[in-house]
Amino acid sequence: MSMSMSMLYMCLFTLTLVVGMLSMLSDAVDDKCAACKAVAEELEIGLSTERPRNHLDMRHRLDSKGQREGKLIDYRVSELRVVELLDGLCEKMQDYTLKIDTNTYEWFKVDSWDNLTTNKQEARAYSKDISSYCGRLLEETEDEFAELIKKGSVKVGGVSKVLCQDLSKHCSQMR
Repeated sequence: MSMSMSMLYMCLFTLTLVVGMLSMLSDAVDDKCAACKAVAEELEIGLSTERPRNHLDMRHRLDSKGQREGKLIDYRVSELRVVELLDGLCEKMQDYTLKIDTNTYEWFKVDSWDNLTTNKQEARAYSKDISSYCGRLLEETEDEFAELIKKGSVKVGGVSKVLCQDLSKHCSQMR
């Protein structure tokens, strides 16, 4: 009886520990608005450095008269553009870390990890936190965000409002 009771306590302790660790991981980013703005900033860089592209020619077949059949898709409204903008975004967020000044959270891009004056181990942990946050943010908003990009509703200078206020609601209208 005492052996099974101790096993039960051990299982409950392990379960409590695992649940506690999972809840810590899910809320690793305290200020979701600041983190969302950092993700939006990286997306802004992607949008502003986009080169003009030709339309996507999907006319690969010939009809009975020898004319090409298929669609000609404007790159600006294509799924390919969305994929290229979002692909690798969360990996790029690993270049960011957190600066905390008396209740103010600011994410910034690290130019050189070697020249960082703060605790490098803590800074690297923050970079993993924002990268994970980015993954969750995209998972929650990707479909709607992709549609807005394809419609032309997401423009340079407006990513933060669309992503952080309108879609994810991580930033209130007041900020």
